Amino acid sequence: MGFTRSGLPSHLEPWKSIWQASGNDMEVNFIPDLKILDEAGFNILAHDLRNHGHSGTGNGGLISTGIFESRDVLGSIRYVRERHDTKSMRIALFSRCLGADATLYAMKRNPKDFEQIRCLVAVQPLSEEYILTKQLELANIPKNRIKALDHKIKIKTGFSIEDRNAGKWAKHVCVPTFIYQVHDDLLTDPSDVQGMYDDIPLKDKKLQWIDNTTARWDGYLEFQRRPEPML
Repeated sequence: MGFTRSGLPSHLEPWKSIWQASGNDMEVNFIPDLKILDEAGFNILAHDLRNHGHSGTGNGGLISTGIFESRDVLGSIRYVRERHDTKSMRIALFSRCLGADATLYAMKRNPKDFEQIRCLVAVQPLSEEYILTKQLELANIPKNRIKALDHKIKIKTGFSIEDRNAGKWAKHVCVPTFIYQVHDDLLTDPSDVQGMYDDIPLKDKKLQWIDNTTARWDGYLEFQRRPEPML
């Protein structure tokens, strides 16, 4: 979606035109989140995924809904564990959207890296089929065209939409997890996140719905508005 570690200026062009049909033509600024975490006593490592923000290009600039990006999650964990001044610190993960998907795939890929991770706060993970279908509908394109889109994506990236289905990766979650999501988000369906939550094979898990909005971006702003449950 183009977010960086500092947010997305989707109240400005070109992002405004991309997201206004779904009611998400508002600024998302993540800097206040960092202030909240800092004041709560956390040390913070914030990083851009490959092909985002100030990070370099990887895999030809392709976005893989978490598959390639999982390497960045694993790299950040190993970086903290190998630095002399951070290696003894307890680690918790705060992963948003594509970052949450990447974290789920990283757990599938290398579960040992998550030993001793205290918890995961997963903000609005999603399966690609849901958001692509919703975007077709918002553009007045018949949703059965998803098959043609899937074919083009497979040619371009080597992965089908089903290959990039983050919902399948939730069964590999191995740390206490708190998920939160806008329930009536116009860009997805609540059954997607509910299914992920149900598939997490742990008792120590929680799903919190955000009501009274259809804007996905309100989910990204939830932490700075009401941080207590996540903290």
